[in-house]
Amino acid sequence: MPDHASKLRRLAYVARRYYLDDQKQSDIAAELGISRPLVSRMLREARELGVVEITVHDPGGSSAAILGQLGSRVCPLGGALVPDGEDDSLTNLALCRETLALLDRLDARRVGIGWGHFIGHLVSLVEKDPPASSPVQALCPLLGNAGIPIRNYHSNENVRVLASALGAEPSFLYLPALAESYEERAVLCSTELYHQAEQVWERMDTALVNIGNFPSTPDFASVARYGDLLQRQHACGRLLAYFFNEEGEIIRSDHDLAIQIPLERLSACRNVVGLCSANTSVRALRGALRTGLFTHLVARQTLASELLSESNICNVNI
Repeated sequence: MPDHASKLRRLAYVARRYYLDDQKQSDIAAELGISRPLVSRMLREARELGVVEITVHDPGGSSAAILGQLGSRVCPLGGALVPDGEDDSLTNLALCRETLALLDRLDARRVGIGWGHFIGHLVSLVEKDPPASSPVQALCPLLGNAGIPIRNYHSNENVRVLASALGAEPSFLYLPALAESYEERAVLCSTELYHQAEQVWERMDTALVNIGNFPSTPDFASVARYGDLLQRQHACGRLLAYFFNEEGEIIRSDHDLAIQIPLERLSACRNVVGLCSANTSVRALRGALRTGLFTHLVARQTLASELLSESNICNVNI
């Protein structure tokens, strides 16, 4: 058996790779030839033995402190938290600016974007006030286009506008977000258009995913896709066109019509950034974090503080 000093060095290496080098637990596991749950246990043991120290401040404290508390109680996260603005519009503006700053810090090169109210704010901001420079070299949609007259949900248009403003190369997905039937979805997902999107998703290093509430507007044909399954399984939020409950369980239907990035591919992305608008609820954020999909978070500081203050937050291993 390794001596205590060797054990501490190994824990320190794992912790350094995770917390400082921003490596996912699955990547560390592959590097060391061990299981992902073992990496999670080693990170927990590193905290218990003092190899890693997480400074805890009052929930009204700094962004880094609150993210650190979420990291120790829910799941490790990077990202940024912002104070509430005078109104929702100003709050969303601050959140968008932090998202752009985070892309710089992550040196995000190949970025996939989802859809939703917050994504729409981000697109409008960049269109009106493009940053002087950006590391982003390529952009792609994470799901097809919605057939509704709201630009926030026109994936290709959002990619086109962002790519033009950031000087990046756009990739498009010329398929609907929701097929007319399960059979049509199967046909569309077997086309070359979809296979090309899969190849782009494989090369992606960062995904921007809006965390929305349930019920949501629009509801993305939820009755046709799920019947009453969302109500029976207590859906509380949405990411892309997936719905989840407060336990972090993705609610799946045998007849889902959505055409979007598979969760397995999304979870393999190095950086998955959860974007919370001014209206995202505590329930939605809790469920989203418990999915284990997110590596980074951009949200209101008070939202994260409210989540921390609730006594029923459970530890999860991801």
